[in-house]
Amino acid sequence: MSIFTDFLTDVVYLVEDAADFVIDNPVKVTAVVATTVATGGLSLVAAPAIAAAAGSAGLLGATSTGVAISGLSGAALTNASLAALGGGAIAAGGAGVAGGTAAVTAAGATAGAIVGGVGVAATK
Repeated sequence: MSIFTDFLTDVVYLVEDAADFVIDNPVKVTAVVATTVATGGLSLVAAPAIAAAAGSAGLLGATSTGVAISGLSGAALTNASLAALGGGAIAAGGAGVAGGTAAVTAAGATAGAIVGGVGVAATK
């Protein structure tokens, strides 16, 4: 029980520290959150184009049927690329197009959070 209690105590202290930081730095926190939301939203909208570019460049390998993604075009290229980024087709156990879209969106939001954090850190 002691390890669990120590863990919970540590979590409480981390939450308190995070809350104190937000209270002490509302503008910085708002800037990072806004950048994260903006880049995540842009990534969601651009996910098909981003995936298609990666697929046509030959970065994503082949479809679940063995066809090279780089040899596809149009909607087939976009959907196969998104599915590949999502871990494969749903029928093959992956997350499919939705998973690929989520992966691209998460990567964009993460990049935005990093850029926002670096930008805020540079303004000290």
